[in-house]
Amino acid sequence: MSAKAIESGGGDATDPFRPESPSDEEDEPSQSSDQASDGSPGKLPQGPPQGPDGSGSDPRDPPKDGGSNFSHKAAKAAAAVVGGALFVGAVPVALGAMGFTGAGIAASSLAAKMMSSAAIANGGGVAAGSLVATLQSVGATELSTSSNIILGSAGSALGAWLWDR
Repeated sequence: MSAKAIESGGGDATDPFRPESPSDEEDEPSQSSDQASDGSPGKLPQGPPQGPDGSGSDPRDPPKDGGSNFSHKAAKAAAAVVGGALFVGAVPVALGAMGFTGAGIAASSLAAKMMSSAAIANGGGVAAGSLVATLQSVGATELSTSSNIILGSAGSALGAWLWDR
């Protein structure tokens, strides 16, 4: 028995299994199949389904972010440029800090220890093309253009990758 029937005094409260009669109660009209989704009768829905914001977009479409994609790509490009410049500029500084200078290997530096280990391993001399010889050459003459391009590309890739993280 419904609350409306109890309030109006209709029905028999002593028999809970007796079905109610639909006499005075009003049922809400149900939407018929010929009504549009906006509630106007007689019109079938047209066009793509309405999105949750009522914009007319399909809810399966990816959300539109209002143009912030350009700013993200511009910032990513800036991070790539900064990363490339840092790599190219940091290599000579790092080599100088290790002891590979334009005047040769600095005494009591990491470079001197590396050179000593390489000389002991090779019977008294540093082999041409070894890591120590290559770093000594780069420290004395700076990097070639092709090396700077490779370092710049690697730094740009790292900067862009870090920006996306």
